[in-house]
Amino acid sequence: MKTLEQIASELAGYDPQALSADMVGSFLAKLVEPVTDVEDTAIFAALGRVLASDVISPVSVPPHDNSAMDGYAFDGAQLKPDETLTLKVVGTALAGKAWAGSVAQGECVKIMTGAIMPAGLNTVAPQELVSVQAQGITVPANVLSLGDNRRFKGEDLMQGQPALRKGELLTPAALGLVASLGLKTVPVLRRLKVAYFSTGDEILSLGEPPREGAVFDSNRYTVFGLLTRLGVEVIDLGVVRDAPEALEVAFVQAALQADAIITSGGVSVGEADYTKAMMKKLGDVAFWKIAMRPGRPMAVGRISYDKLASSAYQSSVSSSQNHTKSTPHDAILFGLPGNPVAVMVTFLAFVRPALLRMMGATASAPPLLKAQSLEPIRKKPGRTEYQRGVVSTAPDGSLQVKTTGNQGSGVLSSMVQANGLIVLHHAQGHVTPGDAVDVMMFDGVV
Repeated sequence: MKTLEQIASELAGYDPQALSADMVGSFLAKLVEPVTDVEDTAIFAALGRVLASDVISPVSVPPHDNSAMDGYAFDGAQLKPDETLTLKVVGTALAGKAWAGSVAQGECVKIMTGAIMPAGLNTVAPQELVSVQAQGITVPANVLSLGDNRRFKGEDLMQGQPALRKGELLTPAALGLVASLGLKTVPVLRRLKVAYFSTGDEILSLGEPPREGAVFDSNRYTVFGLLTRLGVEVIDLGVVRDAPEALEVAFVQAALQADAIITSGGVSVGEADYTKAMMKKLGDVAFWKIAMRPGRPMAVGRISYDKLASSAYQSSVSSSQNHTKSTPHDAILFGLPGNPVAVMVTFLAFVRPALLRMMGATASAPPLLKAQSLEPIRKKPGRTEYQRGVVSTAPDGSLQVKTTGNQGSGVLSSMVQANGLIVLHHAQGHVTPGDAVDVMMFDGVV
């Protein structure tokens, strides 16, 4: 396992006091490793889980050539340009069983959607296209070609081929695909465990009476929502005061239970240094000033499982926990800033991709889409900015975006109004109306 110093030495231009957003991503990709424990999970419980191995199709899907719609099956070689085709109906093929008769030239079989194509037949005339007479049908000229409206055996999947790949997140469509193969369970990686707590004497938990200079904790609830959407097991440790003993207990409790720890507050310049000191005492931690807006301060590193043994609180915390890790290992630490929007932005930009990698997922970041800016946006090169935006569809079908207005890092209501982040990259300058900008959509994430 590489130390943070070793990881940093592999990144050209690494500067913890002026770190680019791209370099943060590169650093975290080297820091985190996927979990390896595997379990078989029933399909109904597998949504959002990560596949531990390829799913190989035990059958062909579909298992037979079949009709793509209700109509009349016949040999399409009889079709001639500019000529109608008259066919005698000699039977009916229903879905769920094979039709056992034979079909000669000039004959057809009425067929239902999904029914097996009778031997020798390769084309289906939709029932709405034909004229029906007492003993047969007439197919108009030039409306069909040989092979139309037939699904081939194995058109979706052939037996023995990979249906899903290791590292894929199991979506609703993937669950249906697994079920179509007749499989009741899938091999998935265990759920990632993530512990979270807010820090600060100025933080009020819900239910506490208001007091001068204090604010209600919103970060705890937004991070809980973000983690829940991600599908991890969330360990909520509440609010921790700026006191060394309380912080040490919280870090020990989190590290004993979780694969990753997320904190908010206590990493900015000028704040009480108890949080930073405790991070250093228990782990290998780097403190960054990222060239970004919002969310400049961030801490990242590992809380050492071995160092927990030297904590005065390790034994008391261990004995009181019912969910300590089955296999001892270090916990990855993400120390986020305290401002509400900065917490969400740093989570989406850096923490979420890192957690997905820890979950074993091959896809770790949402794609950036292009949209046309509806307004000017001031931006200096030298930092990455994540502005809250409202993306809509222009009359010509293209995407367009405008900001939500005030971009202050404490304006949490703007994250409710927004449906995505406008990502203005490190070297990018001012944006004028009509310019194309990148947007990171929230759908399914926030």
